[in-house]
Amino acid sequence: MIKKTAIILVNWNSFYHTNNCIQSIKESNAEDYDIILVDNGSEDNSGLKLLDKYPDIIFISSIENIGFTGGNNIALRFVLSKGYKYSLLLNNDTFVSKNFLEPLVTLLENNSNIAAAQPKIFFNSRKNILWNGGSIYNSALGMTYSKRYLRLEGEQQKRIHSVDWITGCAFFINNSILKETGLLAENMFMYFEDVDLSMRIRQKGYLLYFHPDSIIYHVAGAANTNKEKNEEGYSNPQVYYINFRNRIWFLKKYTPFYFIPTALIYNFFYFLFFLFYFLGKKRTKKINAVLNGIKDGIKGRIKY
Repeated sequence: MIKKTAIILVNWNSFYHTNNCIQSIKESNAEDYDIILVDNGSEDNSGLKLLDKYPDIIFISSIENIGFTGGNNIALRFVLSKGYKYSLLLNNDTFVSKNFLEPLVTLLENNSNIAAAQPKIFFNSRKNILWNGGSIYNSALGMTYSKRYLRLEGEQQKRIHSVDWITGCAFFINNSILKETGLLAENMFMYFEDVDLSMRIRQKGYLLYFHPDSIIYHVAGAANTNKEKNEEGYSNPQVYYINFRNRIWFLKKYTPFYFIPTALIYNFFYFLFFLFYFLGKKRTKKINAVLNGIKDGIKGRIKY
């Protein structure tokens, strides 16, 4: 018998984080759900280890790492074919609170015009500091940001409210809407794919919401951060390539023509800041990653 909600996790060489996430879900009060685990071409057998420990999960294996977008899309195609009503895309480096799922389900059940919702997200290392308190898109500047990032929650984070986009860290969506919008853009791999999907949902006339009673805790950056610092710092240069490329793809698609001048100016200085920062740190791989990201961002586009 098909459950109401599919909780989708993508694992890539991350037994420790994914195991913690699954354990927190199982220790929560959530009901009427299945965990769909996609192993994204792991080379450390972590996917099989997780299946061995949790034989009740639905396990899907990809022979290669096809990114956050490709991994989630494999699961979403399965979910849509089986008839689950809702999906929760959940980062594997998260811990959920006891009552994380019910508020999201209730919100969408009672509001047919709300297509998707997200929890209130704190840093796992500092559980009173927000990682995401709802997300904003400033179209005049072409800037996406999260409310109260790295700060204590404000009054707005204590009430249900609409947002401009929903983070892929915890993206709860009515699956019938996905049939209208299409899935994640696989050529984006990761970064801005959640903002792109959010925009497509809003273009269909639906709303996106933040729910303060659903709470999760995010480790943040677990998959793309080195444990030890090297000459390029802690983060992988590829992160900057994909991020800058996708940022330009997103701007090209969603910037209104009358905001093109202001968005160009803001993002020119945004890119320039990173280039000079990496130049000062002598991080040549990251400089090349940014430049290649800009080049491929200008040349390419989001594909579905």
